[in-house]
Amino acid sequence: MNLDLKNKLALVSGSTAGIGFAIAEALIREGANVIINGRSQKAVDEAVAKLKGPSDKSGGKALGFAGDLSTAAGAAAVVKAYPGVDIVVNNLGIFEPKEFEQIPDEDWTRFFEVNVLSGVRLSRAYLAHMKKSNWGRIIFISSESGVQIPSEMIHYGMTKAAQIAIARGIAESVAGTGITVNSVLPGPTKSRGVVDFVDALAKADNKSFDAFEKEFFEKVRPTSLIKRFATPEEVANLVAYVASPLSSATTGAALRVDGGVVKSAF
Repeated sequence: MNLDLKNKLALVSGSTAGIGFAIAEALIREGANVIINGRSQKAVDEAVAKLKGPSDKSGGKALGFAGDLSTAAGAAAVVKAYPGVDIVVNNLGIFEPKEFEQIPDEDWTRFFEVNVLSGVRLSRAYLAHMKKSNWGRIIFISSESGVQIPSEMIHYGMTKAAQIAIARGIAESVAGTGITVNSVLPGPTKSRGVVDFVDALAKADNKSFDAFEKEFFEKVRPTSLIKRFATPEEVANLVAYVASPLSSATTGAALRVDGGVVKSAF
């Protein structure tokens, strides 16, 4: 499908690996020029190199920006380097299982700063350009954890719920324009961080990844309908569509790509 993204400029925060990288790859394949972001220049350079290949002739370009977009200074720097972004994908995020009683104030602040304020700053900064051209896409990569708050990481769930609320609020503020704002809610996904985390737990229990995965969906996420971790590419497919002109009637929505984990038809 041609998503009509040629010559659009997209920024995907936290895109050197995992879901962010898959989103960047999907957008480039559809013709968008994509700013790849990571904290280190080395990681950004490696990701950009991976995205350059035979498909470049028909696809878009991979650009790079090394900087910590969880900070106000990092956000200001990327806006200065790339002032005319058409598509903002707020993917930057962290997670960490921890019992509620063990989560100190600084962790709550850190999770909010990285997972929520990073997207707030970028969205706020690029709205003027989008309003001027009467076209734009802002997408928050939230999670099913924003709907079903996980007891093992309440601070993470809080940030994901906040993203859903913020996306809806911004969408309301640009009603009647060519700008759409949505949140995308992946379920358990085989991203780099999850794979590393699961591998460590599986090894500690002397189990294979496959055995741990099966047990996880039997006991921890039993409502999953696909009974497996989604791939980053499966999440990216939805994000690429939402970022395109074809999705012009989809805005203010919390779009699930959760494998059916959320037990609701709505």
